[in-house]
Amino acid sequence: MDYQPALSVLMPCYDAAETLPEALESLARQSLAGFEIVAVDDGSSDLTPDILAEWGRRLPLLRVISQPHRGIAEALNAGLQACQGSYIARMDADDRCHPERLSRQLSFLQAHPEVAVVGCQVAGFPQDQVREGFRLYLEWQNALLSDEDIRREMFVESPLAHPSAVFRKEWVAAVGGYQEHGWAEDYDLWLRLYLAGARFAKLREVLLYWRERPARLTRTHSRYSLENFLRAKAHYLLPGPLEGREAVIVWGAGMIGRRLSKHLLRQGAPLVAFVDIAPRKIGRALRGLPIIPPEALMEWWRRYQNPVLLAAVGARGARALIRGRLKSMGLREGQDWWGVA
Repeated sequence: MDYQPALSVLMPCYDAAETLPEALESLARQSLAGFEIVAVDDGSSDLTPDILAEWGRRLPLLRVISQPHRGIAEALNAGLQACQGSYIARMDADDRCHPERLSRQLSFLQAHPEVAVVGCQVAGFPQDQVREGFRLYLEWQNALLSDEDIRREMFVESPLAHPSAVFRKEWVAAVGGYQEHGWAEDYDLWLRLYLAGARFAKLREVLLYWRERPARLTRTHSRYSLENFLRAKAHYLLPGPLEGREAVIVWGAGMIGRRLSKHLLRQGAPLVAFVDIAPRKIGRALRGLPIIPPEALMEWWRRYQNPVLLAAVGARGARALIRGRLKSMGLREGQDWWGVA
């Protein structure tokens, strides 16, 4: 390549022969000129290498890196190191993007030097295969548009669809690239960028089409399990919202609260109480700590100099109800309390 591209598309590929041509076709139709595609063949055993070779002859902007199968984090880091652009667009080998996607996201970052990562709204496809949970997740993350929105709900779930993101390479390099901790590598990256003070944004338009299928990695690999998401949250809550806190109160003595509190206590978080609305739980103990009603929260709150509350109820609509209750008590989201479910 005899020029320096401003933007590199980073696309790991593993046994992606069925969908890869469609993904590459959508990149070939981009209105942006002069970008490169860095495709990392992570030891595929199907026709992925042949498809990449064929497309490489058609697209001079495509470069292929081949390696033994090492997993998603290592494939991403290998590709990231090879990317020549200072802006990196993620793309998966089973997705499609709008022809204006790269142009609009690159233009946004160039016009907003304070932003480290910009996503876009995402649509699931094929529409008749989009499950209810996936649809609800897309609705939630599509509504998080500003840096304030994204940071406020950073510990609820991954607030940006990884293949929809374009980021500044220098920011990701500064926080150590992709890392392997046994949980979702993309959520891990967003959490480390969050702690480092990076600013996020999301374009208010659908520019990525995210394929829903049973074999999708987020459905089949244990790194994306609920338990591992809770491990990740606990790991980064400690140096983040819980840093310097004298007391942690968890709202929710159900499944999410129980499992999250286990990981928090293992890491030394100063849990002092649980809040719950279920009469059968109130007055009992969980992990040796009292379960109190919402009416008793402020009495407990005033016992400590710098307490924090984590809302850990996974039922649909629960976070909005808890938000209203805490607001009426004068507690500020993102300062006094965080949603974690």
